[in-house]
Amino acid sequence: MPARSELADQRVLSARHRIGRNMLAARERAGLTQERLAELADPSRDTIWRMETATRPDRIDWFIAVAHALDVDLADLVRE
Repeated sequence: MPARSELADQRVLSARHRIGRNMLAARERAGLTQERLAELADPSRDTIWRMETATRPDRIDWFIAVAHALDVDLADLVRE
């Protein structure tokens, strides 16, 4: 049986992937490139890419800024 911290890490990684997929879908629905979204929300294009691919954790305020730039609720990026 996995250790408690391993299960927590798996849940966090799963949520990060889900948020990234939802963010990518919202960006594509909005017809924006990663570059344009970066201009509107402030993080770099590389950060947008890392957020969408769940390559590494980023600050929640980036997600808030992205949700605002995409005109979606933050919940839309985290919902399953």
